[in-house]
Amino acid sequence: MHWDPVFNRLAPDAGPEHFKTYKMSAPTRTHFRRGTCEEVGCLEMKSGFVMTIDFSTELGQRQLHYLTKEDKDRSPIIQRTGKYEVKLIYRPGTPCMNRASHRVRLDREPYYLVCGGDWRGNPRQIRTVGHVRVEDWVDDFGNHQLGIAERAQRG
Repeated sequence: MHWDPVFNRLAPDAGPEHFKTYKMSAPTRTHFRRGTCEEVGCLEMKSGFVMTIDFSTELGQRQLHYLTKEDKDRSPIIQRTGKYEVKLIYRPGTPCMNRASHRVRLDREPYYLVCGGDWRGNPRQIRTVGHVRVEDWVDDFGNHQLGIAERAQRG
C-alpha cells in the first residue's frame, strides 16, 4: 500500500476489481424533506442577519424593491450606508433567505448496499445489491470476510 495524496488515504496494491464496497445510503430525494428554520436550528433565524445591497445596478434595484416592497415574510430595518448602498437588517426570528436548502431527515431506514469495486470504480461492472434488512447486509459482509480469511489461509 502507498499513500495517495490526492484522496488523502492509503491506496491499495490490488485493483478495484478485487474489492466490494459495503455502504449505507440515505439520498436527499428519498430520505429527507424540506424543513423550516425552526426545525433545523437555523443560525440566521436565531441570530438575525444583514444583507448589503448595491442599488447602483439594475440587479441591486430589483433586489431592493423585492426585499422592501414584495417580500411578505420579512420586514427589514433599512440603513443607508453609502450613496448607492443600503443594509437590510433582519431581526432574530426572521426566516432566513436559504429556507429552500433546509432539510429534515425522515424516519426511514437507509439503503444497505453492496457494490462491486471501491472508491476508484467498478471495472467489472458488478451489479449493486440492496438489502432491505440491516441484518442481511451485516450477514453478507460477515460471509465476505470469512471468504477472504479462508482464501488467505489456503494461500
